[in-house]
Amino acid sequence: MQQRERLRDEKKRIHQPSCRMNDDEYQLLVRAADNCHMSVASFLAHCALKAARDLNRTAAEIADERDMLNELFALRRHLGQIGNNLNQVAKTLNSGADAPQAEAVLTAVHRAAKRVDVFTQHHLDNESPAA
Repeated sequence: MQQRERLRDEKKRIHQPSCRMNDDEYQLLVRAADNCHMSVASFLAHCALKAARDLNRTAAEIADERDMLNELFALRRHLGQIGNNLNQVAKTLNSGADAPQAEAVLTAVHRAAKRVDVFTQHHLDNESPAA
């Protein structure tokens, strides 16, 4: 894991705003931060600053964007792994050998394509119309 760059003195966060939440709101916040692999404080700062910079968007849209990016990166890694497997099958077949794993690789390709389709459709269905 890469270590985070230390902030210069002029960029250090010295202000600590506070807000009150009921138990349900706080648990929702904790789950959202955990889902983004962030601390609650980092998640709050990230969402608040993102919203403050673009007042036409909501914090929920910003959190959804991070979820979307996490899923896209996971899909990219998965497709890369499948691509490697597919290359190994092609190399085996081109050398004249039998590739019993070819069917499993093709099944994985179809599953990954379906995952991309489902993700894309979900994103399109939940996207706000342009104003």
